[in-house]
Amino acid sequence: MPIIHPSAFVHESARIHPGTQVGPQAFIDADVEIGPGCQIMHGAHIARWTTLGEGNRVFPGAVLGHEPQDLGYRGEASYTRIGDFNSFREGSTVHRGDREGTETRIGNHNLLMANSHVGHNCRVGNHVILVNGSLLAGFVQVGDRAIISGNCLVHQFVRVGTLAMMRGGSRISKDLPPYCISDEVNWARAINRVGLKRGGFTPEGIRAVKESFKLFFRSGLRQREAIEQIAALYGHLGEVTVFLEFLEGSRRGIVGGRNKIRRTSDETLD
Repeated sequence: MPIIHPSAFVHESARIHPGTQVGPQAFIDADVEIGPGCQIMHGAHIARWTTLGEGNRVFPGAVLGHEPQDLGYRGEASYTRIGDFNSFREGSTVHRGDREGTETRIGNHNLLMANSHVGHNCRVGNHVILVNGSLLAGFVQVGDRAIISGNCLVHQFVRVGTLAMMRGGSRISKDLPPYCISDEVNWARAINRVGLKRGGFTPEGIRAVKESFKLFFRSGLRQREAIEQIAALYGHLGEVTVFLEFLEGSRRGIVGGRNKIRRTSDETLD
């Protein structure tokens, strides 16, 4: 049986699985399902049409699954789907989809630190870290093991690739490819070598990723030419295939990184 504090509010239609603890003054709305072994701490708010898997921890003041910040939303049934073993620290927020039947989805083993935000219709993979104050606008996609550092801003519809990293205070309005480190505004500085090593990449794979990065961002080749050269040289390696598929799938364009005059730090996102 779940352990529910007497001062908590749990709607009669909510389904709370065994082993879950609901703390004082927590609020669990209608049509919510919370899997086994979760911990909903005091003052946390789980809004309507939200599903949590196993072993999630929701800290005080976190709000999961509330209405999207979209003026076109009219209260339609939309959803928040959360996987297993995630942590939502104090003040973090996740909003549900912005139209009927749509959803915001968060995978497994993610850490959303204090005051981070995941907007409506986002897709967050597995083992992702959103550091304090990082903000994902609507429809953002974040790949596995990416790190969005403190006070970073990600524009709506942007994709962040697997094992990519945004340095603190940076902001992007274009896609950040897998394995890349960004800083300032729409700028790819280097590859995430430490992340690749921790991710079990071979020395050969890391070298191939580094050379692919240089061809795409530093060679002066047109993007299509760079992609073709990368495919010819390293396309047989799975790590590089992920990189190439991301580049080919971009709709908003890829962040910059070539040897040119850099943007000023106060340049606005468009």
